[in-house]
Amino acid sequence: MPTLPRIAVVDYGYGNLRSVAKALEACALQVEVTGDPADVARADAVVLPGVGAFKDAAEGLAERGLDRAVVKSIEAGKPYLGLCLGLQLLFEEGHEHGVTKGFGVLPGIVSHFGEIEEAGRPLCVPHIGWNEVAFSGSHPMVEALPASDHYYFVHSYRALPANEADVVGRTEYGGSFASAVAKEGIFAVQFHPEKSQSAGHQMLEAFTAWVTQ
Repeated sequence: MPTLPRIAVVDYGYGNLRSVAKALEACALQVEVTGDPADVARADAVVLPGVGAFKDAAEGLAERGLDRAVVKSIEAGKPYLGLCLGLQLLFEEGHEHGVTKGFGVLPGIVSHFGEIEEAGRPLCVPHIGWNEVAFSGSHPMVEALPASDHYYFVHSYRALPANEADVVGRTEYGGSFASAVAKEGIFAVQFHPEKSQSAGHQMLEAFTAWVTQ
C-alpha cells in the first residue's frame, strides 16, 4: 500500500485546528498538527488555517519561525492549502490593527470591507454565513471543483490581489471580491471548508487528489 503524504497543519496559537485536522483525516490523509518549523519542512504539503486578526497571526507565526518554514515549503513547490487567514497571509501586507507584513508570495494587500451597501441598504460586516463562490482558471484544484458552490464565510477583511491571474474564485458581497486564489503549488480560500458541509468536503477531497497524484 503506498505511503500517504504527510500533511502539516500549522499551529501558531490561533485557529480552529481540531476541526480542520478532523476534516482532512476524514479524507484519509496523514495529518500532523504542529508548531514546529522542522515538521513543516519535512511535510509533503502544508495547510494553514486561521481565525482572528492578521496581525496576531503574522506575529504568532514569526515568533515560532513558522513563517519562514511555510514560505520555504511554498518555494520548494510543495502543495499549500490556505484557509481564511491562510489566504490573507499570502499577500504583502494586511491592514488590520495597523499595517503588518504578510508572506509576500502573492502581490496585493488585505483590507477591510469598509462601509458597503447593496440595494441602498448597509451590509453587515463581518461577512458571516453562506455565500456562493464562482470558480475559474486552470489550476488542478479548480478543475476538480464545480463551477460554483456555496461555502461558509466569517471575515471582515478581504484580499485585494494585484495580479488578477492569481484569482480563481470570486464572491459577491457588496461587490465582487477574491474568495479563492491559486498559483502553481498554492491554493487558498477565504471561506471555511471544514464548516461548509458537503461542499467543503468535496473541496478537501480535491485537495487529497491533488497531493496524492
